[in-house]
Amino acid sequence: MNVTFNNRDPVYLQVVRYFKEQIAIGKLEAGHDIPSRRELAAMLKINPNTAQKAYKEMEEQGLIHTERNFPSRITNDKTILHSVREELILEAVDMFVNAIKPINVPLDELLGLIKEKYDDHQS
Repeated sequence: MNVTFNNRDPVYLQVVRYFKEQIAIGKLEAGHDIPSRRELAAMLKINPNTAQKAYKEMEEQGLIHTERNFPSRITNDKTILHSVREELILEAVDMFVNAIKPINVPLDELLGLIKEKYDDHQS
């Protein structure tokens, strides 16, 4: 696991986002076992209470489920898993639009620039 933490957002939310990103790109699939809270804390060098808080948040969002005496697992709920990717995309688009809107770039020009940069990153 390779997570780079920023100083803006709470660490537990950054952990949740990391798991969402891994789900969105298919590295974590439905039913996949995930590390225990202690293992995650050790791997990421974070406080175990922070790992616990991240797991609690993911359980509340339905991303993972935990049964007694079994490892926590990624949910099997396809609706939740498909919504994760859309959520991340919409969040990124909202941030981009909020940043670019004050510049008043014509939409056609903006879409051309986005396509160009996107193609550059595909190479």
